[in-house]
Amino acid sequence: MILVVAVLFGLVVGSFLNVVIHRVPLRQSIVWPSSRCPHCEAPIKSFDNVPLLSYLLLRGKCRNCGARISPRYPLVEGLTGLLFGIAAYRYGLSLELVSALILIGVLVALAGTDLEYRLLPNAIVFPATVVGLVLSVALEPSRWWVYLISTVGVAGALFALAIARPGGMGMGDVKMGGMLGAFLGLYALLAVFLGAALGAIIAGVLMATGRMQRRTALPFGVFLAVAGVLVSFVGPQIWGTYSELFVAMIGEV
Repeated sequence: MILVVAVLFGLVVGSFLNVVIHRVPLRQSIVWPSSRCPHCEAPIKSFDNVPLLSYLLLRGKCRNCGARISPRYPLVEGLTGLLFGIAAYRYGLSLELVSALILIGVLVALAGTDLEYRLLPNAIVFPATVVGLVLSVALEPSRWWVYLISTVGVAGALFALAIARPGGMGMGDVKMGGMLGAFLGLYALLAVFLGAALGAIIAGVLMATGRMQRRTALPFGVFLAVAGVLVSFVGPQIWGTYSELFVAMIGEV
């Protein structure tokens, strides 16, 4: 039952995240006015604002002006619902689930703003960092210092990289790395590594197929978000597998 509730709740949250993705980078209110068509500005009726279902029934078009609605809207709703369901299966009804759901929502929003606007807004990152620290300390009071050091340390390491290689990483990525430290502790370093590896693979494929030039910048926040979600689910298992392989390789040498 909790899985069904989590998925349905995720769909609703995903609908709200679409508003966040569209309005926060433009410094608009996320509560007023109500949802509107981005083309004709006509208010969206409640029966046309049902996650996934309304998009399908309207065939991806505005009821008022007939303009095409971005597929980003159902994708964000569906992805958030799916990830919320996985989190509920992974953590059950617990404080860990609350932390995971908040982190997922924040990462989906940041991935969306980075893709659409190449921005990782402070209005999302800073409050999320504070919430992440509070939840992490509540979960593990004796290890409060680990999360504090991780927040500062990961952000500091990424800041040093940004200074050493101008243009390769933005300050938004630096602050997002610190936010991951607040939620994930030292596993945030693993998320940064996996995000960088994923970004390098994608960039290599795009350059090999001629779809990207060598100096073209990719939205690193998207890869950090993907890696952050993955590590939040199976970070210890990934690290354990890597450690075993590393030890086995050293033994062979």
